[in-house]
Amino acid sequence: MNKHTQFKAEVAGMGIYVPAEVRTNADLEKTLDTSDEWIRTRTGICERHIAGKDESSSTLGIQAGKMALESANISPEEVDIIIVCTSTPDILFPATACFVQKGIGAVNAAAYDISAVCSGFVFGLSIAEQYIKSGRYRHVLVIGSETNSRIVDWSDRSTCILFGDGAGAMLLKSIESDEPKGLLSSHIHSDGEKSDFIIVPGGIGKTGVSHTAIDEGEYFIKMAGSATFKAAVKRMTEVSQEALDFNGLSTEDVTLVVPHQANRRIIDAVTDKLGIPSEKVFMNIEKYGNTSAASIPIAIHEAREAGLIVPGSLTLLAVVGAGLTWGAALIKW
Repeated sequence: MNKHTQFKAEVAGMGIYVPAEVRTNADLEKTLDTSDEWIRTRTGICERHIAGKDESSSTLGIQAGKMALESANISPEEVDIIIVCTSTPDILFPATACFVQKGIGAVNAAAYDISAVCSGFVFGLSIAEQYIKSGRYRHVLVIGSETNSRIVDWSDRSTCILFGDGAGAMLLKSIESDEPKGLLSSHIHSDGEKSDFIIVPGGIGKTGVSHTAIDEGEYFIKMAGSATFKAAVKRMTEVSQEALDFNGLSTEDVTLVVPHQANRRIIDAVTDKLGIPSEKVFMNIEKYGNTSAASIPIAIHEAREAGLIVPGSLTLLAVVGAGLTWGAALIKW
């Protein structure tokens, strides 16, 4: 290996998987004081997919991972690293990624989880980028997989209307190139001072499992909606500009923005601040809701299938999540 060789991470394949069960806004009207119109106008969401009793973050991730490997024409044995980005792991340990490794037959891969919630996939890309740039690893599989339906209180209309289940996977491969190609850069940030904005307060390591915590709903998502909205718009706008500035690019150079699918109003506010027209913004939130770490890869896959991402395209990814965490990445296809 020439010491001057520049290794870059190129997207070799994508895959997604969503559960068969669909829960519509009309379904939620039957049990909540809400309406389809109320949900759609405030969030942009019309329906979401819900994991079945035999499904979990690992089973969803396995299906998405297999699809990504098939599309990349890469065998499971060639995968060096598996990073599963999830805030809804199958169990406390071992890592969900180890179940995924077994399920796809990636016998030579190291496998582990990361938790950055809705920012998880971009955080995972940031790690994968460094592995590949080091020259030691050729194929890294990054998977965002979530079963959010297991941690929402279905009687709380402020949160349960927002979330859905699903998985998306991206296989990154090492290429040698001096040209701006593949994952150009990734940018990640956190602010623990805002950790209470979105939180599941019950914790094994903090208090142990208790009937009191269960009875008080501490294992369900709690969210400060207004504060989260303001922080999301501010941070996603800032980090998007940071990524563009880092690469000497402007919003005019961007072919398509793929933002975290949290809320249509957040997406509209961010892209308005950046001066990016709506025709350059991909949204599929109406079909899936907020699938947390899975939302970015699911959206990228669908944008590619729709012909919105083609060779030569420049895609801007922007995310925000609990922590508070936020990030952005630029991909040249």
